[in-house]
Amino acid sequence: MKRKLASIQRIIDVFPIQDADKIECVKILGWQCVAKKGEFRAGDICVYFEVDSFLPVKPQFEFLRDGCFVQNDFMGEGFRLRTKKFRGQVSQGLALPLKTAGVSLTKEDGAEWIPGDDITDILGVRKWDMPEVVTGSGKAKGEMPFGIPKTDETRVQSAPELIEAFSGVPYYISTKMDGTSVTMYRRNGEFGVCGRNYEYVDDETCPFWRYAHRQGIREMLEQKQIDNIAIQGEFCGEGIQKNRLKLASPKWFIFTLIDLNSGKRLGLQAMKDFCASLGLEMVPIEETGADIPYKSVDACIERARGLYDSGEPKEGIVIRPIEPVFNEFLGGPLSMKVINNDFLLKQKE
Repeated sequence: MKRKLASIQRIIDVFPIQDADKIECVKILGWQCVAKKGEFRAGDICVYFEVDSFLPVKPQFEFLRDGCFVQNDFMGEGFRLRTKKFRGQVSQGLALPLKTAGVSLTKEDGAEWIPGDDITDILGVRKWDMPEVVTGSGKAKGEMPFGIPKTDETRVQSAPELIEAFSGVPYYISTKMDGTSVTMYRRNGEFGVCGRNYEYVDDETCPFWRYAHRQGIREMLEQKQIDNIAIQGEFCGEGIQKNRLKLASPKWFIFTLIDLNSGKRLGLQAMKDFCASLGLEMVPIEETGADIPYKSVDACIERARGLYDSGEPKEGIVIRPIEPVFNEFLGGPLSMKVINNDFLLKQKE
């Protein structure tokens, strides 16, 4: 499912910030952000830019220059939106009136905008997405192989309706580890290793391949005659993000198994059995239950708080059904991530 970095949305609520004369909080979907006082009323239509949006250099966004301007060789120049705190209030994203954002009051055909309309491409917004950094990821062989999905999860704030989709569904919550996504697969006897976006050549420059060889993952799959499987996990350690787990050597925490014959994700118990049989480490499972008790975005955000064993704020949690359930909104298996606000506020990059 493509992420709507810039979209037409409706202001759900407006509430004051204590001792603030010029700013107030607005609620959009499950997000909260700070806006100019008096700019919006509940029910107004706005343009909402999600966290991690990279806005182009255009006159209507120049007011962001002092706090958001970034320029580098990979992304070029623009305005990066991050989680910030104003007068004690967490602000995630940016809400602007249509005219201020440079959007016409109606579509080109004269029809009215509808909440949820995606205008990411219209405004030239991109996702802030720097290359994988693992002290050199190696030589890319090509794009992700067909049938192996990238590991993006939808944030609950972007789709609060996902909470209702979990109603009555047995669920589990896993810790979101802070690293980079790595997929290892075996298809028709061929073994391969991928990062978040690319498949990599098997050589000494690729830390993912070095790990696979050191752990004997290909050999274990061959020995146990396991084929047509994709194993996805978070690769953590020195040189990856900020190594908030404080690991002395790399670890790969498994969070998804995909049957490449059917294209379907396997359930929790099947993943546990698989990892146990190969000696692989899973992401920590924090909680299981028959019906999710967190019935609001705020409750989910509070649940996502906590620390890694290292004492650093954990990135957050991922909530999934114990057995995969198709979700029409996502166009795939039901799942959602909840990022820990303490983690976001501590990020410096």
